[in-house]
Amino acid sequence: MNNHYFMANMMNPSIVAFARGDVNGDRIPDNVYLTGVKTPSSPFIQNIILLIQDGRTGRFVSVPLADNTGYNPTLFLGDFTGNGVDDILISIATGGSGGIMNYYIYSFMNNIAKLLFDFNVYNEQYKYDVNYKNNYKVEVISKNNNEKYIIDISNKGADYLNEIYNEDGKLKNPITGFVNPLSGLYPVDFDSNKAYELLAYQKIAGRYNADSLGYVLNTLSWQDNRFVLVNQYVAILGSPTKR
Repeated sequence: MNNHYFMANMMNPSIVAFARGDVNGDRIPDNVYLTGVKTPSSPFIQNIILLIQDGRTGRFVSVPLADNTGYNPTLFLGDFTGNGVDDILISIATGGSGGIMNYYIYSFMNNIAKLLFDFNVYNEQYKYDVNYKNNYKVEVISKNNNEKYIIDISNKGADYLNEIYNEDGKLKNPITGFVNPLSGLYPVDFDSNKAYELLAYQKIAGRYNADSLGYVLNTLSWQDNRFVLVNQYVAILGSPTKR
């Protein structure tokens, strides 16, 4: 590879995502960009930066991201706080096998960038215990709100269950699973008030990452200057019915 081409490419960011809407509250549409440095012969993007152009003055403001590398960065503009002005949702895929995603939400009201949602803060706040129990059950405990869920894994197949359980349904050894960090964060206006809530997906895994047991689904709403947990569900995976 030509070293001059490589160095020039590393120094020249490209626009990797674009959206248009009023994000500063003056009712004039603004231009919102993600820029980044593309990697030759790879979809990996480095030094991803949020760049906002004021639609009225044409001035640019750049906002660096704490975690600024990944794949397929995207932008979504929507009102998450209920003030009638669009906020900025940034999504970046990490490229890992667990489908883990990085998310930020910024407000740009009055041309001041304010971080409303940080995936790292969320992942630290929402922790879980996953414990296998006797009689083909897995217990999921959400520590944030002290809720417990029981998943029936009796349909996982004889080979899987025989490795874990004795014939009487008792565990051969203690086994713990885990809940992945965020793999999905979706804007949904559940109450149709033109302000979006967040629907967060986290995969529940058993003995290893590909051993999927279901998902924790958390609904978050902007209240008292922060996103708070409104509803929580555990979604389980189905299996074919026996004919």
